[in-house]
Amino acid sequence: MTNHKRQLIEGGIFLVGFAACIPLANYMIGHFGTVCVPEGPCLIPVGFGLTAPSGVLLVGLALVLRDLVQRRLGLIWAIGAIIAGAFLSTTFTAPALAFASAVAFLTSEFVDLFVFTPLQRKGLIKAAFASSVAGLVVDSLMFLWLAFGSFDFVAGQVIGKLIMVVAALPILFWIRNRDRKIRLLPA
Repeated sequence: MTNHKRQLIEGGIFLVGFAACIPLANYMIGHFGTVCVPEGPCLIPVGFGLTAPSGVLLVGLALVLRDLVQRRLGLIWAIGAIIAGAFLSTTFTAPALAFASAVAFLTSEFVDLFVFTPLQRKGLIKAAFASSVAGLVVDSLMFLWLAFGSFDFVAGQVIGKLIMVVAALPILFWIRNRDRKIRLLPA
């Protein structure tokens, strides 16, 4: 298999994963958690005695997957994925949360893109980690304020999303190391 074909296949897998994270995260917020707040989100524990809306884990994963879409398919595909993702973020959620979800998603993913793009030349791991952290902070603040008019769960949101970003690091190391080896092999 050629390197170009491998990149397209992997990019497609990352794109599908990215797209799946968005509606699933919104569905989880209203349906899955250890406790569901009346007229509010379903919550999960994220450590340190903190809770967060249950979709945080998938939102953290989406930030990393967007970076991988850009790395494999390019900037135009990443921008298209963000725009489509903003639309998808309005699905599988209560109408009251749809606006907050779409605006927070659109803004945080573009923040991620603007941080990742210049940093990727310095390496996948640094760029993905820094851009994901920037995006998850923006997403947490915007979503909570727009959806609930409160920052009550901001610490839990940030930690929950950061858990997924950190959990993705071994996979990012593997991808980076494999990419280096593949480039050294004859075509």
